[in-house]
Amino acid sequence: MALKSFIEVHPDSHFPIQNLPYGVFKPEPGAHPRPGVAIGEYVLDLSEIAATGLFDGPLLKGSDCFLQPTLNKFVSLGRPAWKEARATIQKLLSSTEPTLRDNASLRQKSLVPMGKVEMLVPTKIGDYTDFFASLHHATNCGIIFRGKENPVPLNWGQHFPPENSPPSFGPSEKLDFELEMAAIVGPGNELGKPVDVNEAADHIFGLVLMNDWSARDIQRWEYIPLGPFLGKSFGTTISPWIVTLEALEPFACEAPEQDPPPLPYLAEKISRNYDISLEVQIKPAGQEESFLITKSNFKNLYWTLTQQLAHHTVNGCNLKPGDLLGTGTISGPESDSLGCLMELTWNGQRPLSLNGTTRKFLEDGDGVIFTGFCKGEGYKIGFGTCSGKVLPSLSS
Repeated sequence: MALKSFIEVHPDSHFPIQNLPYGVFKPEPGAHPRPGVAIGEYVLDLSEIAATGLFDGPLLKGSDCFLQPTLNKFVSLGRPAWKEARATIQKLLSSTEPTLRDNASLRQKSLVPMGKVEMLVPTKIGDYTDFFASLHHATNCGIIFRGKENPVPLNWGQHFPPENSPPSFGPSEKLDFELEMAAIVGPGNELGKPVDVNEAADHIFGLVLMNDWSARDIQRWEYIPLGPFLGKSFGTTISPWIVTLEALEPFACEAPEQDPPPLPYLAEKISRNYDISLEVQIKPAGQEESFLITKSNFKNLYWTLTQQLAHHTVNGCNLKPGDLLGTGTISGPESDSLGCLMELTWNGQRPLSLNGTTRKFLEDGDGVIFTGFCKGEGYKIGFGTCSGKVLPSLSS
């Protein structure tokens, strides 16, 4: 019999009892931030659950990790504590468990309608790294920037001016989104001690959706020799709910074959991705309707999450709880699975048609909405939305 909650959850909800993603929220204006878990159309206030002593397992009993304004302390505890918390929460929310179901006072305090809460950044992010893990995206960008002869190398501020013209300074004219996901680091590693690729999963708490906003004209000007700098550093958006690797486990799948074989420090005993459907919609400025422009999938990534984390630490670099590791743009092999406007419009040469208006790149007032979910037997494991709106540039 499938696990069910005493809280009614619509079959299309991203947040059934099989998911239970973590976030940080305020239940009302002026309230203190606190950790919560999404269940259907409600947020379970973990500070209230902790205050009643219901986290009574050997690892979490007496812990104040759910009385903090961020999830950093909880994610630092490691996988055994994460599993204990998930088992406790899943039991409390199950249809057969009376502890919360039959306690009207506790239900009133701990279950907050999602429409009333303010969602916050779930962790204090000390460091943020963005990878370049999709071979399809790397190939397409290489062709656009360098031509077909050598699109993917072996090692895998200002606008770029027309030839013989001076550079210009001003707002980007080629603002873009990048469809990404990002790992939230759990336990870190000591400085000078790399993480073994086959143990890297124990350092990943979960995943969020991520939009790595990009100014393509500035990026093209500066990327040789600086790499991503002013074309990327002005803004990044993530979804508020962290979906754990435990919730994603039923949707694990084999990663693509890597040719040539990776170097020994990246050679995994089991190389896995996850079957996560991803979609991007654009809501053009002044319009009420949003338009689906691309569908991709997390399993299109060439380099796995665990390889990315191991690579990050191979020189001894230390990660900390709450750090954010972006995957890079997740493009698929088909023309309708590309993860950014630069690829979808081929750098503006093929404008998108959106109900009477066209877009080569984003314009002021445009909204961008990412969604992601896994499809289970009668339920979804979802990430909610990752949304942002383009505002006019600041005046100089």
